[in-house]
Amino acid sequence: METVAALILGLLLLAAAGAAFLTFLFFWIPRLMDRRLEHFQSDLMDRHYDEVENMYRTMRGWRHDYHNHIQAMKAYAQLGKYEELIAYLGRLDENLYQVDTMVKTGNLMMDAVLGSKLSLMKKRGIRTDVTVHVPEEMRLTDLELCVLVGNLLDNAIEACDEVEEENRFIRIYMDTLQEQFYLSIMNGMKGKAQRKGTGFVSRKREGGLPGFGLQRVDRIVEKYGGYLNRQTEDGVFATEILLPLARQAPVQEGRRGPSQEGERKE
Repeated sequence: METVAALILGLLLLAAAGAAFLTFLFFWIPRLMDRRLEHFQSDLMDRHYDEVENMYRTMRGWRHDYHNHIQAMKAYAQLGKYEELIAYLGRLDENLYQVDTMVKTGNLMMDAVLGSKLSLMKKRGIRTDVTVHVPEEMRLTDLELCVLVGNLLDNAIEACDEVEEENRFIRIYMDTLQEQFYLSIMNGMKGKAQRKGTGFVSRKREGGLPGFGLQRVDRIVEKYGGYLNRQTEDGVFATEILLPLARQAPVQEGRRGPSQEGERKE
C-alpha cells in the first residue's frame, strides 16, 4: 500500500511539475520574448533618432557656414589661386557627403529616416534606386511606418555589406497600388537566403532563429491585416508589403501583390 501511495504521490508531483513547465512555456516565455522584442525596438528607434539628429545637425552647420564658404571661394578666385579653390571645393564636396541624400516622401518622419539610411548606404558604396511617396490615408502610425522601413533597410544594408562593392544595391519603392500602400525593397546579398517553413533563416541569429527586426515587421503587417511577400534568388533578396489605407478594408484573399507567392499576415 505504501508503494502504491508513493507511486501516486510521485505521479502527482510529476504532473504538477509538468503543469508548471507548460505554464512557463506557454505564458512566461512569450512574455519574455515580447519584452526582449520591445527592448530591441527601443534600441533600434534610439539609433534611428541618433542618425536623424546627426544628419540635421550637419545640415544646420552647413547653413550656418554657407556665407563663410562663399567668401572664402571668392577670395581664392580674386587672388587667382585656382588650385587652392579646387582643393577647397573638393573638401566641401566631401563634407556634403551626408546632406545630399534628402528625399521627399510626403511624410516628414519618413523623410528623416530615409535620409539617414541613404547617407549610410552612400558611405558603404551601395548603389540606390529610390522612388517613394507616402499616401496621407495611412492606417499605421508614423512610428510604425518608420519601424517597418527602418528594420527592412537595416537588414538590406547588412546583407550588402557581405558582398563585393560592385554587387551592392538597394532599390526602394513605396506608393499607392490598387488603392493600398505598397512597399518594395530589393537588395543584393551573398548567395541565396535559406528558407525555413514559410519564412527565411536569419543570418544574424545563431541556430537559425528569426531576428527581432523581422519579427517586428511581421507583427505590424499582421496587425493591419496586410500582405507580406519575401523572395530570394542567387544574390538578390526582395520584400513586398501591401497594407490597407484608412479608407480601405484589410487586404482580402485573392487580392495579391505584384508577386503571387508570399506570406499572408492575418
